[in-house]
Amino acid sequence: MAYKFLITIILFVMVMIFAVQNAAVVEIQLLFWEAAFPRSLLIFMMLLIGIVIGWFARSIIRIKRNTE
Repeated sequence: MAYKFLITIILFVMVMIFAVQNAAVVEIQLLFWEAAFPRSLLIFMMLLIGIVIGWFARSIIRIKRNTE
């Protein structure tokens, strides 16, 4: 139990350090849309999008294997 808590605290501290060091605002332009986000938020959003795409791809592969 204490081991999991310690790992959670270490990961939380690392995420906070990452967020503070990447706090600069970055502008994003996509066609006619423009927005400004902190760099760390943008990196986390891209990470989440990648996780979701990977999960969907894995689900599709599993479905195809089960139907064969």
